[in-house]
Amino acid sequence: MKKMLAMLLTAAMTLGMLAGCGSKDSGEGGDASSESDKAYVQDKGTLVIGITDFAPMDYKDENGDWIGFDADMAKAFAESLGVEAEFVEIDWDNKILELDGKTIDCVWNGMTLTDEVTSSMACTDAYLNNAQVVVVPADVADQYQDEESLSELNFAVEAGSAGEAEVSARELNYTAVTAQADALMEVAGGTCDAAVIDSLMAAAMIGEGTSYADLTYTISLNTEEYGVGFRQGSDLAEELNDFFAQSYEDGTMDACAEQYGVQAALIAMDATEE
Repeated sequence: MKKMLAMLLTAAMTLGMLAGCGSKDSGEGGDASSESDKAYVQDKGTLVIGITDFAPMDYKDENGDWIGFDADMAKAFAESLGVEAEFVEIDWDNKILELDGKTIDCVWNGMTLTDEVTSSMACTDAYLNNAQVVVVPADVADQYQDEESLSELNFAVEAGSAGEAEVSARELNYTAVTAQADALMEVAGGTCDAAVIDSLMAAAMIGEGTSYADLTYTISLNTEEYGVGFRQGSDLAEELNDFFAQSYEDGTMDACAEQYGVQAALIAMDATEE
């Protein structure tokens, strides 16, 4: 019996030691929540940026390259990290899933800082002001100058967007589409009466001299701010805050904003004192 007890004690001690070693190795390996996102991005050599086609923030030039205020700032930020910027078009409604699944590293596309966004991502400070505006055919714009006049309209809005949140909160009729650009197409084609999109996009894409010269925007439904989102716990959000502040201080951010016509919406930022 004594011999049997000794064997059992020896086995128990061995298992305990192995369990202890396993716990230590697991901690040293670092789970996803404790890993430096900056180190992860630098190790793979790319910053993968989730976007939609959204002028003047992210859109393609005649050569098929992504340009725009957000695209150009993202390229500059990636360069500061010593990596390449890679742009991936995503379904905006799935942006949080894409981020958490590591198919992208950040969402940088004129993203409104909603409660859902700030609770699901590590977000930067706000860098641009924006609003959700109502877009209608120019020849009927005089009929839709207040919220009361919108009740009978069927809207096109981007799924998962701030625009969808605004029309939903007002219990207006709407059709969800893949992108804000699609919402404009619905109105231009007559399949929807109106759209709700970002004011910065509206200023760039509709009216005289654009592809949507027959559309205009009337009232604003809210005021909001743009931010960039990374995975929860990411150290890149603060890294980008510092980059934004330095870029604002040295004038490069303002120059980029002026290039794309969004300088009036730019939010002042203070560089961190060392």
